[in-house]
Amino acid sequence: MNATPHGDRSVHLNTAGAGRMSAAVRAVLTEWTRHEDRYGPYDLEERLEGVLHREIHERLAALLGAPSGDTVLCTGAADAFAALVSRLPLGPRDRVWTTPYESAANLTALFALRDRTRCRLEVVPLRRDGDLDLEWMAQHIGDDVALVCVPYVPSGCGIVNPVEDVGRILAPYRCLYAVDASYAVGQLPVDVTRIGCQLLTGDGWRFLRGPQSVGFAYAAPQARHALALHGVVPLPPPDGARVAALNTALAEHAAAAPYQDRQDLGPALRAAVERVPGTELIAPGRTQSGILAFRHEEVPAALLRRGLAARGVAVWKTVAQETPLYLPGRGVVTAVRASVHHDNTAGDIEAFADALLDVVAEARRPRPVPVPRLLSAVLPAPAAAQPHGGVPVARIALPRQRRAGQRHLTLVSSGPSDTIPLEPGA
Repeated sequence: MNATPHGDRSVHLNTAGAGRMSAAVRAVLTEWTRHEDRYGPYDLEERLEGVLHREIHERLAALLGAPSGDTVLCTGAADAFAALVSRLPLGPRDRVWTTPYESAANLTALFALRDRTRCRLEVVPLRRDGDLDLEWMAQHIGDDVALVCVPYVPSGCGIVNPVEDVGRILAPYRCLYAVDASYAVGQLPVDVTRIGCQLLTGDGWRFLRGPQSVGFAYAAPQARHALALHGVVPLPPPDGARVAALNTALAEHAAAAPYQDRQDLGPALRAAVERVPGTELIAPGRTQSGILAFRHEEVPAALLRRGLAARGVAVWKTVAQETPLYLPGRGVVTAVRASVHHDNTAGDIEAFADALLDVVAEARRPRPVPVPRLLSAVLPAPAAAQPHGGVPVARIALPRQRRAGQRHLTLVSSGPSDTIPLEPGA
């Protein structure tokens, strides 16, 4: 195993999967988890009342450009999306738009909505360069479009979708505009007023670097009215200790350098991957974020991830089903996803580049063919068993076969239409 880059310091390029909590955030989570374990959740709720019901909503409002009364806490963006979308009062005459970049979790909720209401589920087409076809949206929008769902940044690739442009197209119409900001909030500016959305969901453990299993949603009055919830959104509440830790993470995020002052390591990350022969970027669109997906023509993604981990570099292996309307149709089964945060350095990218070159070179290096080991020596047979007048007969045993180890199995279709019956977008 090669030495870890930067001595004992590991290189974390998986913030899109799980951001590293700071020492302060981890201390808050530990302290209040111990408190709840000793005194119970009701005492914790009483001790953290100001944080849970006021302070964190003020921080979320500042983060999202939203009134504090329009944010709610939840266990994660996917849970919030499923809970809210499932209650929409749609009918057979309503159309719902999604995109090829939609996540599997949100698609599951949309399929359930379609099955319950008999609405039409349509996919917005892409331009040749991978961007959403805004001209198509402008030509086909109407008051029969009841819901439009767009991920700000998808999980399977780093494209930044033009959510503000989409919002301007939808503004004159009655549709509910939902934006999944799970992979955007914390790495890109998110302003619900500028976007023009009525529903926005996000996770706290990615680029915001809070703890797992705590997220949030913004629901505008129009959305709450459409959901017939009278201003109350019944979402599964997160654990109080996790909320307190996220509150600390939000405070640290607000105190960090503004987005425009942060070093943009995305181009360096892309250049590092392009240096390696045989790599293919999965980077559609004209605008990219700090997330980059790629694959190698010979080396499987799982082997790349494990090899990088052995060298102290943390990345993520993504599978096609995470973005089932986009990746499978392009022949992608698995890929590596790397993501940078503002606490990464240029040295981290250099260490990643060196480690990636090393992993690929090692995987492609020819290995010597092993010589089978005989299980028994070549010995003369006993006299009673020697045929042909006592001529010795050699007994040679076959090499022992190794049991096949467990391997990753991914089931993909030849295209989205094989398994996902959606209305054509174009």
